[in-house]
Amino acid sequence: MTELRAVAENSKAWPFAEAREVLKRVGGKAPESGQVLFETGYGPSGLPHIGTFGEVARTSMVRHAFAQLSDLPTRLIAFSDDMDGLRKVPDNIPNREMMAEHLGKPLTAIPDPFGTHESFGHHNNARLRAFLDAFGFEYEFVSSTECYGSGRFDAALLRVLECYDEVTNVILPTLGPERRATYSPFLPVCPKTGRVLQAPVVARDTQAGTIVYEDSEGGRVETPVTGGRCKLQWKADWAMRWYALGVEYEMSGKDLIDSVRLSGRICRILGGTPPAGFTYELFLDEKGEKISKSKGNGLAVEDWLSYAPPESLALFMFQKPKAAKRLYFDVIPRTVDEYLSHLAAFPGQEPAKQIDNPAWHIHRGEPPREEAHLSYNVLLNLASVCHTEDKAVLWHFISRYRPGVTAETAPILDRLVDCAITYYRDFVKPAKAYRLPDETERKALGELADAIEALPADADAQALQTEVYEIGKRHPFPDLKSWFRALYQILLGQNEGPRMGSFIALYGRAETVGLIRRALAGEDLSA
Repeated sequence: MTELRAVAENSKAWPFAEAREVLKRVGGKAPESGQVLFETGYGPSGLPHIGTFGEVARTSMVRHAFAQLSDLPTRLIAFSDDMDGLRKVPDNIPNREMMAEHLGKPLTAIPDPFGTHESFGHHNNARLRAFLDAFGFEYEFVSSTECYGSGRFDAALLRVLECYDEVTNVILPTLGPERRATYSPFLPVCPKTGRVLQAPVVARDTQAGTIVYEDSEGGRVETPVTGGRCKLQWKADWAMRWYALGVEYEMSGKDLIDSVRLSGRICRILGGTPPAGFTYELFLDEKGEKISKSKGNGLAVEDWLSYAPPESLALFMFQKPKAAKRLYFDVIPRTVDEYLSHLAAFPGQEPAKQIDNPAWHIHRGEPPREEAHLSYNVLLNLASVCHTEDKAVLWHFISRYRPGVTAETAPILDRLVDCAITYYRDFVKPAKAYRLPDETERKALGELADAIEALPADADAQALQTEVYEIGKRHPFPDLKSWFRALYQILLGQNEGPRMGSFIALYGRAETVGLIRRALAGEDLSA
């Protein structure tokens, strides 16, 4: 047993806890397919979103953790439910009137309103794959339409037909009286219109593999359940997929708890074993309300990536997946700095600590190493005090603070500079509000300026930080937080800010003294 495997077996990180459950489920030996199958599902009636990223990122972390515990080969499939009938026309697409003419048809049978692919489903599938590829995920794309149409699901569909009554009886208690009267796990695809029908099934023939349903005109139509002529209702479809493909692991959101339970029961009826997996919490907005795509009260992946590197988003997904978390713009700087802290700590940690470090899971065991670390908050405040959106200006200060460091030798830092400038422009700059110091603050600021000038030339950030602390203690502030808040409000025009010692070292002692003297003279620091 390798040292890494021995450490992994005792890791408390949640991906390893999940991976151990998968290993227990397969009994330590390869399934009949020869590979342990991990799955994520996607409904392509809309574009990929931050939840899509979260589910694939988290599942990939569990899969990688599994690879440290076992030599069994694995696969990850991204399954697209592209045979679903379109229920409503999305608001954010062109040619909506044309789309309205195709309601009820499978997504892969509807013309592409964007005019770039053979169908709307194919268009969104392409967007999904490009989305996942951009993050470097390792996966295999699987289409529901292809599985139904090619016969890949035929044996499982015939098994559902054999267990028709048992499957139906699982679902019926969850339905209202009207829906219960016409429910069937099978949704026939109309040969005339191509629509997926919610039609009453009046007869079935297990030997022939067919059902008979009533069409809208009262006639009776017999159709095979195989070959893409029928699709299953959602919960039966999910269970059938687990059974047909041999899925060993799939996670899902809190809103699908009942669906997981019912689909698990159906999977067992068919003769399969439901996959292992856990329920993750949903995201909340800054007011603590559930994020909704229709409300538009959440962050899109593109929003996050405008202001921070993708690794920080992966960290957000890694942290406490079973706890509800607020997802809004203000969490980005903090999450970036947490990511940088994990990255900086990794090289000096023991193997047991490294494997629990989020950076290990985010970077598949090989976090990048870069010596030139500066916090995102410090960069934001540097842009703020310089009143600049010019990258070269920020690099002037960085290069002086860290001689020899360049954009080429510190690519992580260089990316952060771009992100910080964008975040400063969109969020910090519009909200800046400077104020003048009161008498206590004036005395403390004057003393701080004198102290910075008097420090030895080689005084580092820690020495500067100590001086800031000591001056705050010597003056009658309610507490040190009040002193630091005053520094941020008076010098930076904001209520929160960086570690002052690090900021002074980066911005420059002479520049900081000049800033303080200007504030004491009552000058407009917003200019």
